[in-house]
Amino acid sequence: MTTPMIIALGITILMIVMIMSDKFAFGAPPLICCVLLVLCGISTVQEAFAGFVNNSVVMIAGFMGIMAALQKTSLITKVKSVMLNLAMKGGYKSYILLVVIAMLAGSVFGAGATACYVLVLSLVSTIPYNKQLPPSKLMMPMGFATNQPLIPINVALHLGITVQVLQTAGWQIDGIPTIQFSLVNVVMNVAFLAWCLIGYKLLPDHEIAAAEASNSAAEAEKLPKWQENLIYVCFVVGVLGMVFQSKIGNAGYVIPALCVAVLVTCRVLTFGEAMHNIGAPVVLMMAGVVGVADALANTGFTAMIGEKMAVLLANVSPFVIVLAFSLLASTLATFTGSNLGTAMVFAPIAVAACMALGYNPTAAATAVVISSWNGGYMPVDGMPAMIMGMGNYKLTEFWKFSVPMYFIRIIFLSLGAVLIFPL
Repeated sequence: MTTPMIIALGITILMIVMIMSDKFAFGAPPLICCVLLVLCGISTVQEAFAGFVNNSVVMIAGFMGIMAALQKTSLITKVKSVMLNLAMKGGYKSYILLVVIAMLAGSVFGAGATACYVLVLSLVSTIPYNKQLPPSKLMMPMGFATNQPLIPINVALHLGITVQVLQTAGWQIDGIPTIQFSLVNVVMNVAFLAWCLIGYKLLPDHEIAAAEASNSAAEAEKLPKWQENLIYVCFVVGVLGMVFQSKIGNAGYVIPALCVAVLVTCRVLTFGEAMHNIGAPVVLMMAGVVGVADALANTGFTAMIGEKMAVLLANVSPFVIVLAFSLLASTLATFTGSNLGTAMVFAPIAVAACMALGYNPTAAATAVVISSWNGGYMPVDGMPAMIMGMGNYKLTEFWKFSVPMYFIRIIFLSLGAVLIFPL
């Protein structure tokens, strides 16, 4: 390892320790570490703080503003009423029903869709504390459930990346059947639902910080009909911009922010309300992590780990190869926040290793690509960071549910890939 690699790794570990300590304000550790990266000469100021102009961060920050406005509408009041009734009814059946609803929402939006998890987490945050089913027992499973669609019909992104990786590596393939690719997701997602059934008792029982403020804001005023309709229009436009970003280019990232500007201009939101949500600690956490993630990649640390893994796994079973690369890719994606980047780095390595050993690499490529979006056991990426922040969880509480969930998902993902695409 080179000196820059060691320093970047040390700063990353420091960030994790700071987050674990619960001694720092939420969102502060990554920003402190970005400063350290500059002081140590690992990153320039522009590189260390690149997260504040990162496309995804800008998009999520804008959508947070839209969600603040959406909380004021009668539609959300009705949706919250349904969720509240289930939550107030309480009990295990209501919990499972709400998790399934979140998984169905993920089926509509697509796995990991920003619009979906922001919407679901925002709704959960409005549920007042109830001993029968505390919102702290809903925030984590429902948040992660949006990334585990019960009916994975929107797999175009992951499927396209997998085919591209295989073709680039020289494996002769015209495509992968969508049904088979979706079935790999089904195996993992059913395992996730099974964990939710088991993990319910491990979830903490406490109030979440966002609920009281959100409820008071929602009840403070009743909007005129035209303003409420404007919020709906802005929400739909924001979602469409995010869903079709790959087709409309960079404009898709700033459409949510443009919608917030319209809402402020029309006095649906005050400027203070908009800035409070756009600059929320969750957004600061996401922005700060980008600089730390880039430092690890730029020093070559990420690529070095991948190459060493390929050598170490030369004499093990095909399933272990797929599992090992999936664990590695998902872990690095978790710490770096770069899902696509991690998939594009490690999937080719996994494919090359399988081809060198005479195995069909389709299972490895499939599992590694999907796993890059299924880490989440550390709150240093968009969705897990929001879950931990909005759920008011301590890191130890977060880990009790997320760490077993992580291993269950990756093991069954690898198993499903090997069974459906035999090596």
